[in-house]
Amino acid sequence: MILYGIPTCDTCKKALKALQSAGREVTFRDIRAEPLSDAEIADIVTQFGDRAVNKQSTTYRSFSDFLRESEAEAQIKAQPTVMKRPVIRDGDTWHLGWDGAVQDALL
Repeated sequence: MILYGIPTCDTCKKALKALQSAGREVTFRDIRAEPLSDAEIADIVTQFGDRAVNKQSTTYRSFSDFLRESEAEAQIKAQPTVMKRPVIRDGDTWHLGWDGAVQDALL
């Protein structure tokens, strides 16, 4: 299982801690320190579409009009931290965020 996020994200920290406490083997992928490849961005956007972009974030709000009107893939490529977090890949199954449904599926 891979958890994509940033170490300063409280939601990522909660998800990682809960998954490890449940005995799940999790690899944390810091998307700042180890940027996503084009293929990984494409996979995430294919799975979640525009939902992969956190449009409530200050990062998104700081985008130029041109970038705001761009595809989600271009937005994440330009600024990876605009990605909604965490993104969790469990084998072939993908999860976005850390809500009750994701927790029920993984814990």
